Amino acid sequence: MRKILEWFLAIIFALVILFVVRTFLFISYVVDGHSMEPTFHNGDRLIVNKLVKNIGQIDNGDVIVFHANKNQDYIKRVIGLPGDTVEMKDSKLYINGTLVKEKYLKDKEITDDFSTRTIQGSKSDVIPKDEYLVLGDNRNNSRDSREIGFVLEKEIVGKVNLRYYPFNQIDVKFDK
Repeated sequence: MRKILEWFLAIIFALVILFVVRTFLFISYVVDGHSMEPTFHNGDRLIVNKLVKNIGQIDNGDVIVFHANKNQDYIKRVIGLPGDTVEMKDSKLYINGTLVKEKYLKDKEITDDFSTRTIQGSKSDVIPKDEYLVLGDNRNNSRDSREIGFVLEKEIVGKVNLRYYPFNQIDVKFDK
């Protein structure tokens, strides 16, 4: 009887740890769609760090997962932080007036011109407090801030830290 009780307690303890890890620290995410190619492909499996969101370590170039609506999460790259001005002109990205090299884009990717002011719902030239501008790496096949507006900080699930599948593409660096 004592062995059964020990096993029961061990299983309960493991379930509590699993609950804490999934709720507060990390979660698995499966890429659905082609908006982040060539960085991520449909079916890639990722680990999302939820703790980063809580301690404010999201930066330009980071790849995040966020709640796009009640039923769907999106994966996109952070292009603009609260207080930033962003402009895309002649397929070149400028953040706060500085040209940014986007090494993660496909060669000769053409992106229509836009600015912080032209983002849906924007009333200013700067990104509002607690909001982020996000874009897919596959700009011509991405539903992102150009269409859905800025992403609220409270909607961010976390930052992508690891691709663990497919096994031949295990990787941990996706920023900048």
